[in-house]
Amino acid sequence: MRARLALHVSEIEVEHREILLKKKPAEMLAVSPKGTVPVLVLPDGTVIDESIDIMYWALKQNDPEGWLVEGAESWLEQLLAFKTHLDNYKYNPTRENVEAKLTACQPFLISVENALKRNDYLLGRAPTVADFGILPFIRQWHFVNTKQLQLWDYSKTVSWLKAFLESTRFAEIMQKVPLWSPGN
Repeated sequence: MRARLALHVSEIEVEHREILLKKKPAEMLAVSPKGTVPVLVLPDGTVIDESIDIMYWALKQNDPEGWLVEGAESWLEQLLAFKTHLDNYKYNPTRENVEAKLTACQPFLISVENALKRNDYLLGRAPTVADFGILPFIRQWHFVNTKQLQLWDYSKTVSWLKAFLESTRFAEIMQKVPLWSPGN
């Protein structure tokens, strides 16, 4: 989602190949053996297979809204620990230590809430790569535990997420794309 956001705002057209992760095409694995998405193959054959790297690549090509700002990288570094806790919570088939895993997410969410109490966005009055790099993971967290943000009274975070989910930009990047298959 965040790679799509950056490509969209940068007005970079790509051939979008939607795949099923349960049926990874050999063509994808040939260019990115780790088998995760997204994968961006540049015209010179360079492969970028991390969403944050795709974001930075796209924005360095064209950043019409000024997303690349000082301080964004710090937020994105903090996101890494939150993402680990989110995955531990989200992919917890035995549901062991759910409360501890849920609580481990809280310090990052508190930081987000506090930043949004001071500004409309994480780093000021306009969204940056920090906002759009983090929002998809706040969305994931919210959907695996819909009520928790309200219970913890993170009203600014809820409003920030809601504005994103109701935005035209979100609707545009989330349009369904037919599954790709070799030979299409």
